[in-house]
Amino acid sequence: MVAYADTSFLLSLYTADAHHEKAESLVHRMGLPLVFTPLQRHELQNAVRLSVFRKDMNAQEGGAVLDCIQADLRTGFLQETNLVWTELFNISEVLSAEYTEALGTRGMDVLHVAAARTVGATDFLTFDGRQKVLAEKAGFKVRP
Repeated sequence: MVAYADTSFLLSLYTADAHHEKAESLVHRMGLPLVFTPLQRHELQNAVRLSVFRKDMNAQEGGAVLDCIQADLRTGFLQETNLVWTELFNISEVLSAEYTEALGTRGMDVLHVAAARTVGATDFLTFDGRQKVLAEKAGFKVRP
């Protein structure tokens, strides 16, 4: 099993939001590392910084979250995984053409589902409703 976590899931895993306990529990039960692509890294780190801007956390808390991400990369819990960008965008276009008009998915959501496909993920972890539906239609086992 290969698990791909979108930013909604990762942010919940690393911050004390409403879904934190559920994210932590699921990751613990799965007992395996998560793939971590440059796309995930960028959006997660930006989301943490945006949380500081929005005053959902202070700069020290944001820095601690970013440090935790780096520590999880060092330990291998987050496994750095490269993407083939042309493949990613080709798959994204196919998914968009097939589902966006019906589901209302955002471009970044489509990119995450396409990224999961390009890295060979079987499971897709998200708390985002529209992305969940897209990932299910794309053939992933979606959790939680």
